[in-house]
Amino acid sequence: HRNKGMGQMKKFSDLYEKTVNVAQRRKMARRMSRLQKSAAFQKKKARKALRIRDAAQLAVIAKKKVTQMYRDKFYKNYKEMSLQMRVQADAKIQQKYGAAIAKKVTRMLPQLKAAEKERVKAARAAYGDKDE
Repeated sequence: HRNKGMGQMKKFSDLYEKTVNVAQRRKMARRMSRLQKSAAFQKKKARKALRIRDAAQLAVIAKKKVTQMYRDKFYKNYKEMSLQMRVQADAKIQQKYGAAIAKKVTRMLPQLKAAEKERVKAARAAYGDKDE
């Protein structure tokens, strides 16, 4: 029988939906702030901007945007709230408006897909189309 852990590619959704505690999140933030200063990371980011994002990534972006709309609507001072208060606020929003958020996400996806082509076109123009 095959070893389940070996050779299995991780899906984007598996990586994204992983929950982490506060300490892990802080550690990741420190690591990423260090990483993002490097030239290699900047190049990677610029190359990634030239590619069209797949449906899973667009769905994540749509969910973030819609959730942010609900935060802005019901919690005007969300940015000034403490971490615990923000966690509570997010839980309330998810509990009360989770279904509505999911519905709006599906409605937003076609718009994001259309905007994605424009975003990539602009990114390629800014990058200078070195690959042609």
